[in-house]
Amino acid sequence: MRLLAQKRAADHADDLAFLYVDGHVRVYSGQEDLPKAYVMQRRLAMPGTTDYWVNDKQGQPLLVITAEANEGLSKMLLPVLDEVRNAVGDRRLTVVFDRGGWNQKLFLSLIKEKNWDILTYRKGKTRNVSRKSFQERSVTIDGRKITYEVSERNVRFLKNKLKLRQVTVLGKHDHQTHILTSRTDLDAPEVAYWLFNRWRQENYFNYMEEEFALDALATYDIELANPDRQVPKPAWKAIDKELRAAKAEVAKLEQKYGAAAVENEEADRPTMRGFKIANGRSIGRPLREARKKVTELKDRRKAIPKRVPVSETKDEEQVPIRLRVATKRLGDTLKMVAYQAESALVGLLRRHYRRTEDEGRTLIASTLQSAAELKVHPGELRVTLAPLSSAHRSEAIKKLCAELNEMRVPFPGTNLILQFGVSEPNVWP
Repeated sequence: MRLLAQKRAADHADDLAFLYVDGHVRVYSGQEDLPKAYVMQRRLAMPGTTDYWVNDKQGQPLLVITAEANEGLSKMLLPVLDEVRNAVGDRRLTVVFDRGGWNQKLFLSLIKEKNWDILTYRKGKTRNVSRKSFQERSVTIDGRKITYEVSERNVRFLKNKLKLRQVTVLGKHDHQTHILTSRTDLDAPEVAYWLFNRWRQENYFNYMEEEFALDALATYDIELANPDRQVPKPAWKAIDKELRAAKAEVAKLEQKYGAAAVENEEADRPTMRGFKIANGRSIGRPLREARKKVTELKDRRKAIPKRVPVSETKDEEQVPIRLRVATKRLGDTLKMVAYQAESALVGLLRRHYRRTEDEGRTLIASTLQSAAELKVHPGELRVTLAPLSSAHRSEAIKKLCAELNEMRVPFPGTNLILQFGVSEPNVWP
């Protein structure tokens, strides 16, 4: 996979200007106790493996890495990009990802130390931009005019150590989408376009599942996972959950206490002392106890390590496991190459078939699955395809075959040159 990624990076260098990284969960239905991952389509946490795919700006796959135990994008982004470096070299490229990768310290490291630019959504509550600051602006990309209503400003994080550019896009019903990037050389509509271009990667996942069974399990075999991998300690997580509930109870009581203070009748209780006495049992005492509980839980949590080796979270008879990686990686690599080959054929078909944008990939897929006659001639292997469903489709594939024949490609492992053609309807057996 590394060698193929290096070759693709060399042959399609311009397409790597923007690289899209996203996770895709492959659900496991066997009997082994595998880590769980959240499956967005089903809105459930299910056993499985999380694959992190890297696609170029055309949506073409570059490589895929399987997370050790379904770690989130913010944890996996750095190792994924370190692997990408093996393919793209030292070029400064822009990595595009969703809110799952939000980590301000990681952003600073990527930009300042790792020679990456970033493009992502802003995460968390953010005050909306004034409606008056938006302007309709356009830019032409790949021959298409793109127009957005945008507003932009600079924002800072990590005590001014991290400076990013925020581009806000005004959508339907005045919905505002806040985008952050380290790129200062792009027009604001370009920033929005290349982030929203993430739909190409989503289309890739959907198409690969439908046509290449991307989520199919090639094997149910398992192997040992890294026993030293750091994971959250269950006891720490349990206390942290209890602490969050305790803090919520404090906030609830404080709100109740404040409401009682606002409604206090000064004629009956003109002093704070009187107010405290009146509300001591109903609110004051529970509030003091709730605050005391928060302090105790904080002390208990502080005494417990937050992360420990995964081997310490299991019973002694259990060991950390995962699905066998080698078989899966080989399958992913073959499917990736098949998709790239199919895409290349669609690109060649574009000049011969007017409906390529709508039907091109379907036409190529049906052609690759059609019957064919193979004959060996001196120095050649002739592949004659069966006629397609209509004359104009057969004519388009004939022209595509003529282009392939000019490439003089040998059949692998032989000196026979491949020669493609399409049979006439009245000649095909």
